Amino acid sequence: MNYRSISDMNDAIARNLHRLPRDIDLVVGVPRSGILAATLLSLTANIPMTDLDSFLAGKIYTSGITKRRAALDRQHSEMRKILVIDDSVSGGNAMRDARDKIAAAGIKGDFVFAAVFGLLSEHKETDIVFEVVPHPRMFQWNFMHHVFLEQCCVDIDGVLCLDPTEEENDDGPAYEKFLAEARPLLGPTRKIGWLVTSRLEKYRKLTEAWLARHDIKYDHLIMLDLPSKAERQRLGAHGSFKADFYRKSDAILFIESEHEQALKIAKLSGKPVLCVETNIVSFPDALSLPALQQTARNLPARLRQINSPDGRKKVAKAAVRALLGTRGYEMLKSRVKRPA
Repeated sequence: MNYRSISDMNDAIARNLHRLPRDIDLVVGVPRSGILAATLLSLTANIPMTDLDSFLAGKIYTSGITKRRAALDRQHSEMRKILVIDDSVSGGNAMRDARDKIAAAGIKGDFVFAAVFGLLSEHKETDIVFEVVPHPRMFQWNFMHHVFLEQCCVDIDGVLCLDPTEEENDDGPAYEKFLAEARPLLGPTRKIGWLVTSRLEKYRKLTEAWLARHDIKYDHLIMLDLPSKAERQRLGAHGSFKADFYRKSDAILFIESEHEQALKIAKLSGKPVLCVETNIVSFPDALSLPALQQTARNLPARLRQINSPDGRKKVAKAAVRALLGTRGYEMLKSRVKRPA
């Protein structure tokens, strides 16, 4: 599974700014996901932006005081070089539709059509594709609405709803109240193949009632068949339970809430796991090509998430070791330590 986060999108835009014409007057986002790409590009390059529907109606978004400059105060009619951007291009229907709407509106200008991610490096509907991301693929902003969701295992707490607090997680009345009133988090719009949760089997009816109330569709609900929270903790069965089911299933991806659990599930199941806490896919083989590519791509984002210098150093070392292998890493260390 090829996965890209919002951070990946931002990095791809920053890396490819040099490929765009220098004299762009306006960035236009193709609804809905293209508006995210247009916003990131507009803020980075300090170029006015709008969405496609507003553009067709002659409206441009206003700019904040901190970004103010003369070029941001121009009117719609003054915009000559216009970048129309979408988050991705596959079949090209959205970009063709955008082209047709602009042509039908009779708006004159020098238009450049771009997509952040594409199946190929060139698409006839676009002038520029920033990065090739082939199928199967998911994005942070659409994975809960993706057709592949029917082939996924999905955790509940921390994904579909907020995790219970320590006070709520008492395996008693407070927990039952939590199950009935849990606040929704990520709302899927497609059917989920398997809901796989460490919630205990005795809470099935409360869980099913909550899922029905929030119109969450699924084929199977897999719960942990143990008598109590204490027994679950004693056995440490959270990750192993999920991994065992995932390994035996036909699912192509597990969507997990917590980073350490994601690593464990990937290792024990031999399959990839998407963690919503980090927006990173964990692979069972850290030296596989997809894992190495993601390590290199996500290193800057991972370093930004860590506050301590020692923590950043540890992550950087692990990334270099994964990319170079143990032998290559040791050779690099010996060269770095060698006196001048």
